[in-house]
Amino acid sequence: MRLTLRLSALLLDYPDCELFAATRELRAAADDIPDSAGGSELRAFLDRRAAQDEITAQEEYVATFDFHKRASLHLSYYRDGDRRQRGATLLGLKRRYREAGLELTGGELPDYLPAILEFAALVPSEGETVLRRMRPGIELLRASLRDLRTPYADVLDAVAKVLPAMSAGDLDEARRIALEGPPDEQVGLAPFAPPEVMPTVGAGL
Repeated sequence: MRLTLRLSALLLDYPDCELFAATRELRAAADDIPDSAGGSELRAFLDRRAAQDEITAQEEYVATFDFHKRASLHLSYYRDGDRRQRGATLLGLKRRYREAGLELTGGELPDYLPAILEFAALVPSEGETVLRRMRPGIELLRASLRDLRTPYADVLDAVAKVLPAMSAGDLDEARRIALEGPPDEQVGLAPFAPPEVMPTVGAGL
């Protein structure tokens, strides 16, 4: 589980020159992950990246995550929208990281999915609590990436394999947000995957 989370955290980050250059090493690490823990999905993603050049990989990342609101890697947005509650969520996450002896670098917000996955890999007991709270957002992102037909859906599928199955309440929340958008947003269906692409409880998880 930890290796799946750490590798997924890296693959969901921007592939700068250093990260892209590590593709071969990351692919070798994926060989140690069983299919039941997302190994097949991560290997498929990395095999595809290995066939790309650096610029193409970077352009694909930007096209996926920077131009689609429904593909946000900042998970509190799905649950909290732009309400004041989102600020409280971000502060709570930052406090959890600090108490675990971890500090964010690079200016990212604490709800950035790669940061959460790295935290969960390093501090499993605390990380599981955060992942459970963010699970509807993770599933919405996963469904949206599938809808966009992006290879990054493979990485989210790998993450989903090592998370507990969604509860009925989590699934209901994910479907509600898919229909209505985040709180206080007036965008209706547009930003998110249609609810029919949401899985049933336990499906594929």
